[in-house]
Amino acid sequence: MKKYLSAFVVGFGAGVLQVVPVAKSFACCIIIPMAAYFALMLDQKANKTVNQIMPVSRAAVIGLLVGIYSAIFGSFFDVFITFITKNNDIIAVFPEFQRMLDGFPITQALKDEVLNLYSTVIDQIKASGFSLLYALSIFFNNMIINSIFGLIGGVIGVQIINSRTKKLNL
Repeated sequence: MKKYLSAFVVGFGAGVLQVVPVAKSFACCIIIPMAAYFALMLDQKANKTVNQIMPVSRAAVIGLLVGIYSAIFGSFFDVFITFITKNNDIIAVFPEFQRMLDGFPITQALKDEVLNLYSTVIDQIKASGFSLLYALSIFFNNMIINSIFGLIGGVIGVQIINSRTKKLNL
């Protein structure tokens, strides 16, 4: 665990930022890749390898772990805030979702089933603050998206770090 402590620390920070109202819009494409880059820099400083070339495989693992940790913490905080407030973005966008669904070229039975499922989740959140379907969908969505963007951030970040290291060693 000590080898990947930087991924844990930065993943926690990214998970927290994932639930901040304005910042959550940029979580997947900016926050998670930047968090992977910062984890790589923190890892180099912690291991005292600042002027050494970092292997891409190590950076990919750190980026992936940043994505996984941020998904776990972000999902937990999102579900916890929903539990406390009994409100979230799903409730706010339901009328727009209904209008959007009407424009889809699918059968009316399928539209009704989707709206029924969505309404059940909203009713559970309003009543108890928790919906298992919502919690699982948020968790798996965050796990997939954050892992991919963490991996991308780790690979791109190591290229930036290694290019700077090469310039310093010349």
